[in-house]
Amino acid sequence: MSLDRGRLLQWFREGRARSREIFAIPKPETYYERPIPLRNPIVFYEGHLPAFVVNTLIKLSLKQPGVDVGYEVLFERGIDPENIDAANPSSSQWPSRRCVQEYGAKADALIEHALREEAIEDDGGEAATAILEHEQMHQETLLYMFHEMPYEKKNARKPLCPSSPLGTRHSALGTVKIPAGIATVGNDGGFGWDNEFPAHRVEVPAFEIDRYNVTNGQYLDYMRATGAAPPHFWAKRDGNWFWRGMFELTPLPLDAPVYAMHDEAAAFAEWCGKQVPSEAQYHRAAFGTPSGEERLYPWGNEPPDATRGNFDFANWDPVPVGSYPAGASAWGIHDLVGNGWEWTSTRFAGFKGFRPMVSYPNYSIDFFDGQHYVLKGASPATARDLVRRSFRNWFRPNYPFVYASFRCASCIA
Repeated sequence: MSLDRGRLLQWFREGRARSREIFAIPKPETYYERPIPLRNPIVFYEGHLPAFVVNTLIKLSLKQPGVDVGYEVLFERGIDPENIDAANPSSSQWPSRRCVQEYGAKADALIEHALREEAIEDDGGEAATAILEHEQMHQETLLYMFHEMPYEKKNARKPLCPSSPLGTRHSALGTVKIPAGIATVGNDGGFGWDNEFPAHRVEVPAFEIDRYNVTNGQYLDYMRATGAAPPHFWAKRDGNWFWRGMFELTPLPLDAPVYAMHDEAAAFAEWCGKQVPSEAQYHRAAFGTPSGEERLYPWGNEPPDATRGNFDFANWDPVPVGSYPAGASAWGIHDLVGNGWEWTSTRFAGFKGFRPMVSYPNYSIDFFDGQHYVLKGASPATARDLVRRSFRNWFRPNYPFVYASFRCASCIA
């Protein structure tokens, strides 16, 4: 298989540069803190990114020695514990930041050499692509971790792009009826993580689905009607609700999608007499068409760009629903990619015929425990390279930190 080594090298360098920018958000004195108790301290992640590429591409795929065996064990893998008691760091003696960054520089040089010179085609380029996407996925993890830090512990950053205006309540809510049809779920070509394979066709009965994600304003109405607790990203000051943005507290944007846990989304949907859509329903709404053809993306087959949605680090926070009409699906459903991952009612599991990937055999299988739910789409902090039809995210239903939105669906008799 012929690989574009120049493109891979550029991708790697761009990823490392973005990671350095993200690690510059926390002030230096916070380096050993854990912004989220269920996660490792910041130091772990700055060591994990280079250690992962060495363990995956250099040691596992190319069968060559790494840089530092101790670091490649210490920083080997992140955690997804059930509770705080299980969230113990791998070591009580973390290295200095200087040592971690020196290790990272050596690892970067080794990876650049491998991408230029070594036999990375032998596994079809799987390991080389996996290390690049892995870094992009962790960039999103880092941002929602840093979102939890007090503002005084973060270095102020300029907006990634001009902020979209925050309007009042959206006046064009409503639902869309989707006729019965076929949805292709899974990856039918190109790189993908093991849980994306194999592609298969699913018959989806007719259903109705929200045209827009549930907004903060709608969720506020639900809270007032039911006494439900506020979502994690909200804060109350002097009797008024505010949005806990990445770098500042702002009046609650009623038109923006509510970020909620799966448990909260399911409870809201039940209150409406509906349910959170399944993974297959999401695919039908996002990629299906009235003619029966399927698209690569909701808007068509053109690659993602800045007009299609709030992804690829376009904004630090969500913007009002419907802000990207060029990204709407064939059915006129908005924001299926970007502005927040979308919860589904599908429990995360392998498709029939699942096989662990050679370059990262534990990537998915450890989470086939019935305790995680599939999310689709993308958030503002999702890299453009991860925006593909088959990509699947997953989290526990009570995990509050992820940039996750939802919409409601109901079956049509």
